[in-house]
Amino acid sequence: MIATDTLYANIAGFWDREIVPTLAEYIKIPNKSPHFDPDWAAHGHMEAARRLALDWLAAHPLPGAILHDTHLPGRTPLILLEVPGTLDKTVLIYGHLDKQPEMEGWSQGLGPWTPVLREDKLYGRGGADDGYALFAAVAALRALAGVALPRIVILIEFSEESGSPDLPAYLDAYGGIIDTPDLVIALDSGAGDYERLWSTTSLRGVVNGVVDVKVLEETAHSGIASGIVPSSMRIMRQLLDRLEDPVTGASRIPALLAEIPEQRRQQAAAAAEIIGVEGIRGSFKVVPGLCPVSADGAELLLNNTWRPTLCVVGQAGMPPIHSAGNILRSHTAFKLSIRLPPTVDGLEAEAAIRAALTADPPYDAEISVEFDQSGTGWNAPALAPWLEQATQEASGIFYGKDAAYVGLGGSIPFMGMLGQQFPEAQFLITGVLGPLSNAHGPNEFLHIPYAKKLTACVAYILAKVGA
Repeated sequence: MIATDTLYANIAGFWDREIVPTLAEYIKIPNKSPHFDPDWAAHGHMEAARRLALDWLAAHPLPGAILHDTHLPGRTPLILLEVPGTLDKTVLIYGHLDKQPEMEGWSQGLGPWTPVLREDKLYGRGGADDGYALFAAVAALRALAGVALPRIVILIEFSEESGSPDLPAYLDAYGGIIDTPDLVIALDSGAGDYERLWSTTSLRGVVNGVVDVKVLEETAHSGIASGIVPSSMRIMRQLLDRLEDPVTGASRIPALLAEIPEQRRQQAAAAAEIIGVEGIRGSFKVVPGLCPVSADGAELLLNNTWRPTLCVVGQAGMPPIHSAGNILRSHTAFKLSIRLPPTVDGLEAEAAIRAALTADPPYDAEISVEFDQSGTGWNAPALAPWLEQATQEASGIFYGKDAAYVGLGGSIPFMGMLGQQFPEAQFLITGVLGPLSNAHGPNEFLHIPYAKKLTACVAYILAKVGA
């Protein structure tokens, strides 16, 4: 029998003393993922984050734990912490220590590399997404001293925000340490509110790429060239309309669509009942009066978790407004991020997108498409009765409310890899990215009270493995 009051008190105190100050130091390190910092090795920020983690682990040892500080040549590092157990089970706990770039729009007094503690929230890049994961996992295990536990492997990578390109090589090299997990816990996901434990049931895949429309070898006077040379932006608009309906955003590429399982529809309806349309809308700082895409909360959640969406996330070929002259630009390039339903194959989607963008180019313009690494999503297997019960009990004990289940619109490439490699494993995908926490954007924050309770829930569920 676990003394849950004592368990939570130990974890909460450890968070205040040992985790929050360390996360503040971690936030200061601009260790952007390799996709955003190709010279990461030379800059040394990734090494600084790795060193911070290793020094902290040395100062907070777990009995019998074996640290595998691995580093394959030319790849970002990987930390594997192997903690022996007394039960014939293996649990893999996952997190990452690379970060998204700075982004613009931080509020006054806040910044990506400036840790700021305000009203139980720790602001700064990477604390919630998901620098806290390693430290929370250790906190959970320390609080379970004396409890019969499975063997635990904590895996912390440094390339997740780039699509985890280095993970397959590490899985090949060190798969024997991971062995065959019975349960996978990932702490890189989200929460619909801060009032209960949220379990992620699916993750979308993603295709990222740049489409470039070129019409001139050099820019020309807009008054002289327009009406003769077609605008690259006009052509780009036509290409984007091949991908989605310009009014509704619905995908026009059949290969990007997937059948939504009935259970996922039911879970989305239940989650929407908890959060409400205004709660979903209120998760973001929308402009006054902006209407969401649908007035149906369940449809909003399904749009975000089981339907493809297109976002233009960057551009080239356009001067900033203050220096924009009267020219017909030579080209327009857009960086596209296309989220995929969980069951759509990433490479097949990439091929379909390429075909849609390059077939029959308007005006025979020069169109090029270059993709980053594409990723397939993940749909959770059926929840084992013991895990469903433990999840509900943990949420009730530490939050006072039932757990809830919903998909996540984002991606965790490692889950798709693990789902294929270990089809019999159970999964608890959860995290602290609740309303307004704004991972990847300005004003990212970690909700500390929620994180403490989530850590306690993880500890409780670990104690129930094999029970």
